[in-house]
Amino acid sequence: QVQLVESGGGLVQPGGSLRLSCAASGFTFSDYVMMWYRQAPGKERELVATISTAGSSITYADTVKGRFTISRDNDKNTVYLQMNSLKPEDTAVYYCKAGRGSINYWGQGTQVIVSS
Repeated sequence: QVQLVESGGGLVQPGGSLRLSCAASGFTFSDYVMMWYRQAPGKERELVATISTAGSSITYADTVKGRFTISRDNDKNTVYLQMNSLKPEDTAVYYCKAGRGSINYWGQGTQVIVSS
């Protein structure tokens, strides 16, 4: 059974940091590109960051570049999103996604609220 389980969300003040984790099971994690998306209330889901299977290729949305860092540990079947210098506009539900060709798996999401 395929599972992607996000964790690490919560309430943080502007300027603060959070580290999200996404633990995968039920498929060969190292064969899949991993992505973090987010969806704010009333907005479309937005691609935040992508990391290739071996971690050698990484891309970020312009809105998070320089503040967020995506990484993966293929031994632990886990992808991470380190979020620094958080802003209120980063408030959203954050989802991880595993992709390989036409196959995509989604996690259930973790809420991040940036507010004073």
